Amino acid sequence: MSTAYDVIVVGSGPGGYVTAIRAAQLGFKTAVVEREHLGGICLNWGCIPTKALLRSAEIKHFGEHAKDYGLTLSGSISADIAAVVARSRGVSARLNAGVGFLMKKNRIDVIWGEAKLTRGAADGKPAQITVGKPSKPAHQPQQPAPKGVLGEGTYEAKHVIIATGARPRALPGIEPDGKLIWTYFEAMVPQEMPKSLVVMGSRAIGIEFASFYRDMGADVTVVELLPQIMPVEDAEISAFARKQIEKRGIRVLTGAKVSKVDKAAGSVTAHIDIGGKTETITAERLISAVGVQGNIENIGLEALGVKTERGCVVIDEWSRTNVPGIYAIGDVAGAPMLAHKAEEEGVICVEKIAGLETVHPLDKSKIPGCTYCSPQVASVGLTEAKAKEAGYDIRVGRYSFAANGKAIALGEDQGMVKTVFDKKTGQLLGAHMVGAEVTELIQGFVIAMNLETTEEELMHTVFPHPTLSEMMKESVLDAYGMVLNA
Repeated sequence: MSTAYDVIVVGSGPGGYVTAIRAAQLGFKTAVVEREHLGGICLNWGCIPTKALLRSAEIKHFGEHAKDYGLTLSGSISADIAAVVARSRGVSARLNAGVGFLMKKNRIDVIWGEAKLTRGAADGKPAQITVGKPSKPAHQPQQPAPKGVLGEGTYEAKHVIIATGARPRALPGIEPDGKLIWTYFEAMVPQEMPKSLVVMGSRAIGIEFASFYRDMGADVTVVELLPQIMPVEDAEISAFARKQIEKRGIRVLTGAKVSKVDKAAGSVTAHIDIGGKTETITAERLISAVGVQGNIENIGLEALGVKTERGCVVIDEWSRTNVPGIYAIGDVAGAPMLAHKAEEEGVICVEKIAGLETVHPLDKSKIPGCTYCSPQVASVGLTEAKAKEAGYDIRVGRYSFAANGKAIALGEDQGMVKTVFDKKTGQLLGAHMVGAEVTELIQGFVIAMNLETTEEELMHTVFPHPTLSEMMKESVLDAYGMVLNA
């Protein structure tokens, strides 16, 4: 079998495998190199299995509040943590197999092992990689090599696209040990349910696990270094979410830092600096969710002179590095570190390589962000504060879930939709939501922003009734003093 390709993608996460599929669709002879799991972290140890865990927790929560819906359940609601984890792993396994099917369907070769760049494209020669035996990263069980895949060897391609993703960041002195101090890997597959946890970090990963473990009955404390939880979100949305999270029994400490951790036989004691004082909290486990860092080590970047910065590969608007024939997409190429950003970045990359005239650079200002805690949080574009900092004269609209018929009928009347407009042009600058199913609703505003929709067009769009989506229109109307149902 030939070892020469048009495109080789290093990494088979959402960015990598989608990029490979699009390359194959464009007629390129394509291969993917993977060292541990088809589908990458997102599908196997991130986005997908966490949503399965959160669904189990949500069902448990509804069962415990069945009386609120006029229902009586015989017996108590309890969680079989082994079964909950098994369901989550089953969801991942199903999708993992699906990625393998897509590789075969699109005639993409899978090369199993660990890739290292050995040459860029120069002097008429293609780029080159070597693939060796996969090493086992800490905390990550490996998938056996699928049948029929290629293995160790030297491979060439006109274009090599790095999609090696990211891994949990560790703070000095508070490094995860897989036993008492967890990353999301251990938090996703607990062998038994801890009675208490400290969650260090309040971005999506931290807040989602705090939400899951609280619904499963654990005593949870979230520690955030910055003044607000979910620090990238609009301050008003963050404050609303915090109140709801605290009502559910999660303790939240902001402007706080875990300075050190003492370990005992079955517990950890976190020393937390807050307000000029030190507080200690003892819990059975600590989850470190202080961010992620790109997987740039040991793949040959330094030897080839590929430029990196702050742990990520430096790229231009077409995902090209400074070395000809070498590209990077997804988490390894920097923020925002989101699966959907990686997918779109990869598609743009290969379409540019193919010379398509319709391709445009990715506009990162229109990439939505979602946090699947309870209540959910979703956003796109500028926050109110960022819009003001950018010099816009703005109009802000707000609409409460408490005034929406569908939300009341669902028993989910705590939430808000917030929109930010340029007063001069009517341009939608940002949309921010907190409440039930807002991670599904946000895409309506994403489409509107991509189509450069104005407030007038949104005002005259007919939204179905009764739906949660009606709140999107009401928020727009509120920005212009025309709200109807409040």
